[in-house]
Amino acid sequence: MKFYEFGEREKPVILLLPGTSCHWQRNFEKHISLLQESFYVVVVSYDGFDETEDVIFPDMLTETKKIEEYIQSQFGSRIFASYGCSLGGSFVSLLVGRKNIHIDHAIIGSSDMDQAGPLCAKFETFMIGKILPPMIQNGKIPKILQMKINKAPEEKRKYMNAILEVFTNGGKGMPFVKKDSICNQFYSDLITEVGDNIEAQGTIIHIFYATKMGKEYEKKYMKHFKNPDICRQNYEHEEFFFLHPKEWYEEVKRVCGL
Repeated sequence: MKFYEFGEREKPVILLLPGTSCHWQRNFEKHISLLQESFYVVVVSYDGFDETEDVIFPDMLTETKKIEEYIQSQFGSRIFASYGCSLGGSFVSLLVGRKNIHIDHAIIGSSDMDQAGPLCAKFETFMIGKILPPMIQNGKIPKILQMKINKAPEEKRKYMNAILEVFTNGGKGMPFVKKDSICNQFYSDLITEVGDNIEAQGTIIHIFYATKMGKEYEKKYMKHFKNPDICRQNYEHEEFFFLHPKEWYEEVKRVCGL
């Protein structure tokens, strides 16, 4: 696992956690420079998804422990803020719930919080293992998916292209990412319980709730977190983050009281 740091260290620390099978730089390339105006930015690069290492992503809890150890050693076990993009929201949830480190403002980025039993998770992972690895490794979008994108309305097309830009690393692919890392990450996220009624003294949990995902996701957030700050946004999953980085940055500042 690698940690990349940007900005002036005397500023409040914000920890950024990428989404499923995403390269840290491509995931946050539009956001790091904005955040540096107000924060000292630390970006996590998960095991198995960094070109400088030859390792396999193990599981969510092993990775969470590594993040905790880094925060403990580098920042005295306390940081000002965190933002978990999609899958990264599961990590934020685990970091808050385990209470081994402290985060003042824990932001969940429209994460789906989907969980499943081992049998169902294995089936879903088997299916995703047929689709996702070739696209991530080679940077090529399947023809049937490209046809679907081409037929979509303009705004939907922009959104889907922005998501795929990250997954395919701008069309260059990530040949250094092994299929086992992709499948381990997907499977582990499904079977790792984040817990219910998560809270920690002195921590405010902010949910960037993309309302177009559906009401069922708001119910999930209310189940998993005790008294969360629900920030409703009329977008799809992480659409606000990917298509409106400047507005996203202003919202991050607002919820953090900056």
